[in-house]
Amino acid sequence: MKRSLLILLVACSAFIGAITGSIFTLKYYDGGPTYNSIEDRQNLRLTNYSVDSARYRNPAPINFEAAAKLVTPAVVHVRTIYGGGRFSLNALEQYLNPHARSSGSGVIISDDGYIVTNHHVIEDATSIEVVLNNNQRFFAKLVGQDPTTDLALLKIKARNLPFVQYGNSDTIITGEWVLAIGNPFDLNSTVTAGIVSAKARNIGILGDRNNLQVESFIQTDAAVNPGNSGGALVNLKGELIGINSAIATATGNYNGYSFAIPVSLVKKIMDDLLEFGSVQRGLLGVQIADVTADLAENQNLNVVQGVFVRFVNKGSAAEASGLESGDVIVAIDNHSVAGVSELQEWVARKRPGQSVMVKFIRNGVEKEVLSKLKNFEGSEAVRERDVRYEIEGAYFEDVSYSKLNELNLDGGVLVKKLEPGKWKTAGIKEELIITHIDKVAIDNVKDLNRVMEMKKGGVLIEGLLHGEKQTFGLEW
Repeated sequence: MKRSLLILLVACSAFIGAITGSIFTLKYYDGGPTYNSIEDRQNLRLTNYSVDSARYRNPAPINFEAAAKLVTPAVVHVRTIYGGGRFSLNALEQYLNPHARSSGSGVIISDDGYIVTNHHVIEDATSIEVVLNNNQRFFAKLVGQDPTTDLALLKIKARNLPFVQYGNSDTIITGEWVLAIGNPFDLNSTVTAGIVSAKARNIGILGDRNNLQVESFIQTDAAVNPGNSGGALVNLKGELIGINSAIATATGNYNGYSFAIPVSLVKKIMDDLLEFGSVQRGLLGVQIADVTADLAENQNLNVVQGVFVRFVNKGSAAEASGLESGDVIVAIDNHSVAGVSELQEWVARKRPGQSVMVKFIRNGVEKEVLSKLKNFEGSEAVRERDVRYEIEGAYFEDVSYSKLNELNLDGGVLVKKLEPGKWKTAGIKEELIITHIDKVAIDNVKDLNRVMEMKKGGVLIEGLLHGEKQTFGLEW
């Protein structure tokens, strides 16, 4: 009896081992394909996949003309002057007293004269000139700038201007045709065509001492060269989908790749600069890294895409909402994020005090939290730039609306009081209404602050004193 049981046990064990071995063999052993033709295999797998082959044999004609005609009048030439040279109405002064000059492009985004360009186009400039497509020239004031996204907002005194309508950079797809319009090598109104090569590119060209730079570029193969910076990237409808910002090349000239700031981010930055004069950045307060194959293996993650949270800052929005080191963020506001660039872009669209829904994976379990963003100082409040009413011994105030109407002025700043200093030394008198500085219109004290921040050397002051036009040279 015992012998029979032993034989039966051995037989069962052998049977179970054979079955298990067969399963593992079928699962893990690749004995080669059972077919001899790759094409046959493709045809078999694509049996139920229908393709309109005529669509690819005879594609619809691509029309670049309509978009180019629509957008070109609204792309401007931005010329900048650097250094402490004295402003002069004498056209020969630039040759007698030369100082550094540079140029780029800009895009008119409102009919009353607001223009978006790159921060690096106007950075440290002492004077900014805008030349329209029809060769009209204006001196522009700098409304605000943001080095972390390489964007700036300018304003010229004009009306009924052509402008480029905002598009939606979230809906563009790789392979889509786009046009780049700008002024490379001082050649006005140049149009080049290409396709969207990739989205959410980080190429490491922006730097910020607080590590707040946002790089989530649209990559295209449209030709972009020096002078194109700040110009328009548009779809075939003529809608703005990006602001051309950079090229990736060792020579400094186009070599196959160019990069644009997506308009979905541009819109938010422009509204911040318009309303507050500075960007209002909402922050999660985390130190993060892309999930890579090596990181996933080292950290025993069960995900291969996302954003790994290395550290959560004390007092941050992330800490308050319960995020922890080791979490993998996979979506912001239900938008999937495959890497750091995408996460930064989605968060950078929000102001302090606004909330984002963060989807993340912790220990293999997917979770969601609502995180209320804070600014760099840890506050949920937005902060407007401080306005100084006293500058170097001169006290200013806005001119009343009734006084502006009486003098038929659009704006101005009243010199209310003078103490010893640069303004008094220049011969400027109390009760002077300043209307222009270096040919840039001054509407209020906030304008005066912005303009004087970027001035060096000689400054031309124009205004009205008891109804009479006055001009002064201020050494700054």
